Amino acid sequence: MHVVTTKREYKGKTYETHLLQRSFREDGKVKHETLANLSHLPVAIVASIRAQLKGEKLVAAESLFTPVASVPHGHVRAVLTVIRALGIPGLVSSTASRERDLIVAMIAARILFPDSKLATTRRWLACTLASELGVADASDDELYAAMDWLDERQGRIEKKLAKRHLADGQRALYDLSSSYFEGEKCPLARLGYSRDGKRGTLQVNYGLLADGEGRPIAISVYPGNTGDSSTVPDQLLKLRHDFKLKNVCLVGDRGMLGDKQVEAIREQNSEVDRLDWITALKSGKLRALVADGTLQLGLFDESNLYAFAHPDFPGERLMACRNPVLGRLRAFKREDMLQATRGELEKVQRLVAKGKLVSGEAIGVRVGKVVDKYCMAKHLRLDIADGHLAFEVDAASVAREALMDGIYVLRTSLSAAHMDDAEVVRVYKSLQQVERAFRAFKGVDLLVRPIHHRLEERVRAHLFICMLAYYVLWHLKRAWAPMLFIDEDLEGKADRDPVAPAQRSAEALAKASHQQLADGTPTHSYATLMAELATLSRVTMSRNDGGKTDTSYNVEVAPTDLQRRALELAEAVAL
Repeated sequence: MHVVTTKREYKGKTYETHLLQRSFREDGKVKHETLANLSHLPVAIVASIRAQLKGEKLVAAESLFTPVASVPHGHVRAVLTVIRALGIPGLVSSTASRERDLIVAMIAARILFPDSKLATTRRWLACTLASELGVADASDDELYAAMDWLDERQGRIEKKLAKRHLADGQRALYDLSSSYFEGEKCPLARLGYSRDGKRGTLQVNYGLLADGEGRPIAISVYPGNTGDSSTVPDQLLKLRHDFKLKNVCLVGDRGMLGDKQVEAIREQNSEVDRLDWITALKSGKLRALVADGTLQLGLFDESNLYAFAHPDFPGERLMACRNPVLGRLRAFKREDMLQATRGELEKVQRLVAKGKLVSGEAIGVRVGKVVDKYCMAKHLRLDIADGHLAFEVDAASVAREALMDGIYVLRTSLSAAHMDDAEVVRVYKSLQQVERAFRAFKGVDLLVRPIHHRLEERVRAHLFICMLAYYVLWHLKRAWAPMLFIDEDLEGKADRDPVAPAQRSAEALAKASHQQLADGTPTHSYATLMAELATLSRVTMSRNDGGKTDTSYNVEVAPTDLQRRALELAEAVAL
């Protein structure tokens, strides 16, 4: 007996038929008799029957091969899929090299398990990342050398990103943040305003330039005592000269784009090379507009947004906005700070009463530390003398400031024909995208801090790797939005009240409320979905022959439906 397989084409499809036949001779002729139709059986069973009829001895696969290793692979596959879809290797360098492989591996590792460079060379051996990129033998010294190589290429890479995502007529978002530093040897490590809330620690500042949707384009690193506004000229130079943009709108917060920076932009503008801006007024100028009657608070009774002009801002539009929720938050914060200030000053009063603080100078120094800590000096009346301290809250001052709660004024050089009032507000609020990037830098996603590198170029390269990792992460989270708690309704945000507090879409609220998707599967956070993918392993099978042959192969465990969907969404990422 034997198995006969035939194939035939019908309407563009190929059909196979497996028949069990016996052959016999009758009247000197060989004839064939079909005993059974095996076509309905799985192909593997048909192959087994064919082999047994040929006299082959079949044994269980597990008796021939044994699994000798199993390492997590699914999360690596997802991240590398996105890295390749975004063309990160070609972005880093158009020529393949050992340095490029190491940089790509460090970008992936920063997303998968952010850690020190030495720990990275250990941890990527515990998954498939090192073997996938061929860096299993890399040492931490090699990683440092690759970082030096990357530092020299940063400008070229940023130009490539700008060419992808920035064009004339678009907007660029810019903001500055800082991270604390471990050690004292790096020239960038300086005492300054800590955005990490770690007073007295050395830090390094870094400014992130992004496109209008929040994709990172470039990162600039500064000493920790650098002021926000002093970094703006570097960004203007990048936009105009490095990225060759003739007409772009720079969006920055009130501490970034002040009168001095706006005037510098005006001086550099020409008829063919014009850079516009959107920013907000500082509180001092806001109070001045109220004092001279330009900003009329009564107009907010009819609308939470209205535009006006002022001679102090020639060629600009001003937009006054009032957010009652923000107003309540500011009132609560002010009262909280006042209460804390009262408590600290009462402690000083008790020290004075006990005779531990005697001179008016010593009392004044202690009081100064308190009011500087909580920034409430403007609302206090102080009476300090030798052996005496009295204070009271200036109710009139508090009432005047309360009138401004929830009010902010934006300024822009864009004409109403180019961008209406509501869109200006939306664009300014899109700075939250850069703040979100900083949260990813500092949070569990990328763990940019603390910074340990001693050399300036290594600090720059470390932060640049974090930026490139966030570029990948930005696209990955967008791709996975249907499976995460993330709000997918990006278009709907353009129709909502720009001044009112942000509201999540009905679909996003449903995902959060029910904690499951429309198909009944669980809604995930980014971290839990990555953990789920990490359970998808790659198994190494070895031949059971006592080591006579070096035969082994890798088998990827079949993904669950959840893992399969996540991988498919990652594969769909495109520029």
